[in-house]
Amino acid sequence: MIWGAECRRTLRSARVLALLGLYCLFALLVFVMAAAVRSFAQQLIQSGMLVSNEEMPVSVLGVFYLSLFFLPIYVALMGFDQVSGEVGPRSIRYLTVRARRSSVLLGKFLAQTTVLLGLVFLLDLGLCVYAWVTTPGFGIAAFGFNVLRFWMASTVFSLAFLALTSLCSSVTPSSAVSLILNFSVLLVSFLLWTTALLDPGHPLRYVRYLSPLRYSLKLIHLEPLAVAGGVAAYVVFTLLFLGGAFFVLRERDL
Repeated sequence: MIWGAECRRTLRSARVLALLGLYCLFALLVFVMAAAVRSFAQQLIQSGMLVSNEEMPVSVLGVFYLSLFFLPIYVALMGFDQVSGEVGPRSIRYLTVRARRSSVLLGKFLAQTTVLLGLVFLLDLGLCVYAWVTTPGFGIAAFGFNVLRFWMASTVFSLAFLALTSLCSSVTPSSAVSLILNFSVLLVSFLLWTTALLDPGHPLRYVRYLSPLRYSLKLIHLEPLAVAGGVAAYVVFTLLFLGGAFFVLRERDL
């Protein structure tokens, strides 16, 4: 019931329309980048520096990876007040009297997931349509396979950061503080990920494994074991963040 009610409220809110506009602008930027990268890739192919891939254009793969780095910011903007927005004015008491706190949190999490995955599917579908139109030999079978592959990868990736947003929103009583905390954690995650650029053997290189961004490139890897490792990492992050949100919400005074 909470899932359905939150979905209806989310879809009716003005912020969703603003975020949809932002997502459309990002999608347009993605396709402009895809066209630019494709033009550059064609020049490399003609010069013999790059081998053409008829299964999936290099430009589309590159833009897909770039879209993954945009998703955590989009998730934070979409769901930063999913719990703190009701904790501050104490309106969450109305729900917790009638439902378990875990049900409230899970219902809000699932509602945000439903809206997010719909938008992510549209972007991934658009990328594959672009590949279908611009790439000779990219047939209907490759189209369907890559739409599913991209969408599942985006789903696994997004759920971990949506769970992080739920945790940040459960920790703080203010929506503004929740958003700042969420962005701060994302910045720390990015800094941890950049330690991979350090010299081999540097002790700080190992902290990159603590960043959820570290495992994004594995999600559409050609090796099944690499994909399984990436999926397992994001499942662990999702369970840790969502479990932390359950624990905080259960213990705090509402």
